[in-house]
Amino acid sequence: MKKVPDEIKQLEEKIANVRSNEDLVRRESRDSEVSRAAKAGFRVGTELLSGVLVGAAVGYVLDGLFGLKPWLLVVFMFFGGAAGVVNVYRFAKSEEKRRKE
Repeated sequence: MKKVPDEIKQLEEKIANVRSNEDLVRRESRDSEVSRAAKAGFRVGTELLSGVLVGAAVGYVLDGLFGLKPWLLVVFMFFGGAAGVVNVYRFAKSEEKRRKE
């Protein structure tokens, strides 16, 4: 078996020290309840808005292709809104599961 040089041992010790210090800092800087709630609120708003916007864009393009001017836009806006609500529901369930653990 080869002998490990002292420089490599010292380097491994330094790496271990840095990792333990990083773990300490990460434990101390946990998010507060307010910041977690704000992040969840922004995500919920983004999910709802993006669903409606994507649905409206798809409806607008299809209206241009088929010449049914307002109808497909309206229908796909509702589909996009429903998709946004489903995404928010999934997010809420995952947050609930995460809090129970």
